[in-house]
Amino acid sequence: MSSLARRLFPFLRWWPYGGASLRADLVAGITVALVLVPQSMAYAQLAGLPAYYGLYAGFLPVIVAALWGSSKQLNTGPVAVASLLTASSLAPLALPGSPQFIALAILLAFMVGAIQLTLGVFRLGVVVNFLSHPVIVGFTNAAALIIALSQVNKMIGVPMGRSEHFIQDIWGVALQIGDTHWPTLAMGLAAIAIMVLVKKKAPKIPGVLAAVALTTTASWLIGFETNATGSLAQIEDVEVRSLVDKVADTNRQLAAANRTTTERTAAVKAARQKEGPDSAAAAHLEYEATLARVEATALERESADLRKLLRETPVMRTADAQGRTLKIYAEARVPAGIQPDKPTFRIRSVTDDGFKLVGGGEVVGKIPEGLPSFSLPTMNLDMISSLLSAALVISLVGFMEAISIAKAMAAKTKDRIEPSQELIGQGLANMLGAFSQAFPVSGSFSRSAVNLGAGARSGMAAVFTGILVLLTLLFLTPLLYHLPQAVLAAVIIMAVIGLINFEAVRHAWRANRHDGAAAIVTFAATLAFAPHLDKGILVGAGLAILLYLYRTMRPRVAILGRHPDGTLRDRAVFPELPRSESVVALRFDGRLYFANVPYFEDAVLEAVAANPGARYLLVVGDAINEMDASGEEVVHHVVERLRGSGVEVVFSGLKRQIFEVMRATGLEQAIGSGALFRTEDEALDAIAAAIGEDAVAPLRSRPRGERAPAGRDGAALAVD
Repeated sequence: MSSLARRLFPFLRWWPYGGASLRADLVAGITVALVLVPQSMAYAQLAGLPAYYGLYAGFLPVIVAALWGSSKQLNTGPVAVASLLTASSLAPLALPGSPQFIALAILLAFMVGAIQLTLGVFRLGVVVNFLSHPVIVGFTNAAALIIALSQVNKMIGVPMGRSEHFIQDIWGVALQIGDTHWPTLAMGLAAIAIMVLVKKKAPKIPGVLAAVALTTTASWLIGFETNATGSLAQIEDVEVRSLVDKVADTNRQLAAANRTTTERTAAVKAARQKEGPDSAAAAHLEYEATLARVEATALERESADLRKLLRETPVMRTADAQGRTLKIYAEARVPAGIQPDKPTFRIRSVTDDGFKLVGGGEVVGKIPEGLPSFSLPTMNLDMISSLLSAALVISLVGFMEAISIAKAMAAKTKDRIEPSQELIGQGLANMLGAFSQAFPVSGSFSRSAVNLGAGARSGMAAVFTGILVLLTLLFLTPLLYHLPQAVLAAVIIMAVIGLINFEAVRHAWRANRHDGAAAIVTFAATLAFAPHLDKGILVGAGLAILLYLYRTMRPRVAILGRHPDGTLRDRAVFPELPRSESVVALRFDGRLYFANVPYFEDAVLEAVAANPGARYLLVVGDAINEMDASGEEVVHHVVERLRGSGVEVVFSGLKRQIFEVMRATGLEQAIGSGALFRTEDEALDAIAAAIGEDAVAPLRSRPRGERAPAGRDGAALAVD
């Protein structure tokens, strides 16, 4: 088989295939599918989409990523972090669950895939290195906490508002604790208890599947969902009718304000592109867009207050023989002689056409049977520009999550992971998934662990998983109707608890204070900017880069003295080491480039100034790994300046790449080949020959010509 065919179709490496591998992959594929179906629905709701969109994202992307990726056990599909990033990125642009929101989510998946595929084809996976491990740790902890908190309202059966401040939304949920729907809370806690118990007592059984199966059956048996519909004309109570009318009217105004905000924001972008960012037209449109946003915010608050009043007003109804609503009364003011049906209802989801009467818990409800429609994602320039930053963040974070999982499993299976090929697999999964109405996906830690534990031997296990999800869409969706929403919330909470790891933040702090600071700032920024999580991770990545540059701007500079063990050591660490009045030995531990050349120059001049009798400066350069044009210029300047002051500069231990720069720029000739030595001992021998052995003696620990002492492994002892 040609290498070209293997590169284009990496799944060909699985062949010859069959026998024991087929059986193992089939078992693993079925096992993972049993976990993926409920998880994907939960993550779709976390992304702000109807639950069944999780199934759309759980079959084609899973198969494509396995066929074109490099990991045999990585399971791709809906995951918590990518879902939350999707919701947070799109919430300012459209109402969650609306057709516009769904179209944006599908386009976002396409853009994420395009970015990942481009990086993979051009082998640019190294760009993920800009997201350092401490930044990812801080972001993951904050995202996991946000995800868990975002599900609390579903666990207790109360609504949660969506504003520009996640903490404010959570506080709004906390204020509704008194309105907890106890059957909903019981269902959610039961699901958590089942998952914990199964993991402890029967770890081979998928706990998510057990919880979903048992709670869905219980929901069906007890009639957990007791819902009905109503209209304004059916409300007999004047106060309730007035309140519902106000809610509907406020919702109409809010929808109009949101449309106006979206249109004016788009107009601002168009004006800035056409007439310039500081044009009068752009400024005027920005003013109008700001007014629209202020109006929408005020209407959102008003709507939330009215909905709260409505929730606090229980109602009852009378119905005909077919269960259709006839009349609706306030529970506290049912007229004498009227026998309303049980149970007590709350009015939810008010629209111009009517409203929903909720008398029980929320369930998934009807899921469209059959495959999603296959089509090109809706896109235009304004949509693409609005989603570009979010797509970049999700593509990088998603790939880092996937490649980290793949490498962790490869360490156990002794397989080889190709990051660029994995990028291609993830990119194709997102791009082709967008054609089947999928939202952004990535590698799943929990499902990959299940896949590995179930004995998967190749990517065919994921192919079988995708096929089973496809069969679920075609034939099994009616079984999921009674699945409680609280159970999906419990599934998400249990999945993300394992992502919370504050010990990793402490470990980063112990390793390096700058890394610890980056992790802490990323954590705090992600929480503060929520629901705009992309801003949090960008702040963390930017800080990490700045701190890295700061560290490289001030690398360690050591003034050296000869230790009794025969090595040159830092006199700041060993102040008792003897010093030479005629020779200053200095070691520069870092790259010599534009950002730190002023520091290098200052360090050299200060070292010489501190030793006024110095005639030679020895630069021990074995720790200098790179030198750019700025570094070459400063070295040239320092050599000439010190030479003019009667101080000769010699170098030892310079690496090949440094010599190449010196030769190419003429610096070697300016310094003089007689001032460049392989080792510091050779340099000291040459200096001693020029100014006498006594001047160099403090930097020697042995007679001239004697070999340096060796370490236990036979090598020269390392410097400090």
